[in-house]
Amino acid sequence: MENKLIKYKMYSFKKHPSIESIQIIEGKNNFPISWLNQQGYCEYQIYLQYMKGIKTPESKAMKKGTDVHNQLEEKFLESAEPATFEEVLEISKEESTLTRECFVISPDDGIRGFIDEIWMTPTEIIIIDDKPGSKAFPSTINQVRAYCLAFKKMSNDERPIKGALRQRGTENIFWIEEFDKDREKEILFTINRMHSLFDGQKPFMATKNPNKCKSCRYNDCCEESKVLK
Repeated sequence: MENKLIKYKMYSFKKHPSIESIQIIEGKNNFPISWLNQQGYCEYQIYLQYMKGIKTPESKAMKKGTDVHNQLEEKFLESAEPATFEEVLEISKEESTLTRECFVISPDDGIRGFIDEIWMTPTEIIIIDDKPGSKAFPSTINQVRAYCLAFKKMSNDERPIKGALRQRGTENIFWIEEFDKDREKEILFTINRMHSLFDGQKPFMATKNPNKCKSCRYNDCCEESKVLK
């Protein structure tokens, strides 16, 4: 499998006037796909971090994840050859390719992000998101489904697309599914909810799970968590 470093196209954008990290691309709010993982855990975190601007230190788990991620990236770059997104798509129809940190975007759906790893083979495309554990949560599933959606919109490729979750730093793929029309409808529903939050049409909902609140890094500054105590 050939390692390919995809050179991604830059999009012009404007900063959102009040929400950090939201970009306005082609006239539409565009948010990072990684927020879907956060939203599935507790979407009120997004409100605290990006709308109220509350900053908290990185946890040990976050720092470890960054270190492992950087190590994998350095190893990949040792043998990766640069190519455009379109070139890799064409090459992979004849021989399998592997790429890391592939930027994907869907201006129509208002999402963008970097995929940890993609395997493109002549018969299928597998989109992999690395996670610290080995359990597939609805939040992590939503994140990888959104990556699949953005990749599908960018590539217009007819090969089956599969989304997968892998235990970070290992070869253990502990969850995989084909990204079909039903999965696409489900993730579009969640993406549309996110946009309704940013537009002020719906309120940010805090988790009702006190165990999540106890381990949340926003615990001390979240008025919602105090309700559960």
